[in-house]
Amino acid sequence: MAKHPVVVYGASGYTGMLIMDWLIDQNIPFTAVARNAKRTQEMMAQRVVRLESAEYEIIEAEHNVEALTAAFRGAKVVCNTVGPFYNFGLVGVEAALKAGCHHIDTTGEQSYIRGVRDEFGEHYRQAGLLVAPSIAYMYSYAEIAAELALETPGVDALETATLTRGPRAAAGVSVGSTATIFEGARQHSCYLWEKKLEPHAPDASFNVVAPEFMQPVFCLPWGGTSLPVHFQHDSRVRSCISSVGFYDNNVMRVVHGFGQKWEAEYKHLPREQQDAILKQVVDSTTPSMPPRERTTIQRSVDFAIGRGQLASVRATVYGITPYIATGALHAAAAIKLLDGETAKVGFASGSKAFGHRYLLGFLEQRGLARASVQQQ
Repeated sequence: MAKHPVVVYGASGYTGMLIMDWLIDQNIPFTAVARNAKRTQEMMAQRVVRLESAEYEIIEAEHNVEALTAAFRGAKVVCNTVGPFYNFGLVGVEAALKAGCHHIDTTGEQSYIRGVRDEFGEHYRQAGLLVAPSIAYMYSYAEIAAELALETPGVDALETATLTRGPRAAAGVSVGSTATIFEGARQHSCYLWEKKLEPHAPDASFNVVAPEFMQPVFCLPWGGTSLPVHFQHDSRVRSCISSVGFYDNNVMRVVHGFGQKWEAEYKHLPREQQDAILKQVVDSTTPSMPPRERTTIQRSVDFAIGRGQLASVRATVYGITPYIATGALHAAAAIKLLDGETAKVGFASGSKAFGHRYLLGFLEQRGLARASVQQQ
């Protein structure tokens, strides 16, 4: 049973430790939940900033509903980073609901998010609790840009792009993120068109031209991202197409090529063989946890182009250190939930639950983002 108001599940992982950084910064006590308490304590001692000043505990729990419900009970908010969420996420969602906790996570894995909405959204609403997937840089920044674009009257169609730059795309990606990226090869990805989720073609890609980059950026649907799902039942939006690209076109083409190979060779293999292939790819791509991000290297540009019959607008959110920003977003969400200040319960995005202007302001005040809006 947790004795602190916020649980960080996946505490020994890269993102989990960054969330703890920000909870400490905001003086929020937390319970770290992981499978191995000794290893988690060792990792936290190495990587969590100002740990010596934190009020925290570590609980060891297996990844099943019963064990996690017992570990989460007593808390108010669960911050879940254990992925790929396609495989593991719904267990944490169910456990948080049974423990009486709000649940937020870091993923944009579309099939998982649809599962959360369809299987648990109403249960959370009836319980007066929030379940908010994809509170993370890669989805929240693009959603903030989309919400800024939607402030222009008449906008009903959105195209978003998430573009990041680092030392090398593979060198700056966590082990968990790499597993999620390649796991996406066996998941369906959709875009929103005329209020319906339509499947992307298996070989879909985009060449995105942005004034912030000299060369076009080769982008992928990235599983469709969370935005088409979050906007599907938004009365303002008829269509939403999202793309993601690291400013390392060679790496992005490797991911794209793996998707093509999956369709041609691996798609119909037994699950066990697919699992082995994915593990081999992940282990060879990201064998260890990457170093902490540097503000001088990791930078991002997320933009949304909004169109209506005559309206046209481009909203851009400039950022740095995407993983560190993800930790900040979880702290921002936890503050609101602990204060009982959420505009939504049940299934909702971060912007709809807390307000895109609040999230943007939290990031701006800490030097992690700034935004601009241009009428076209």
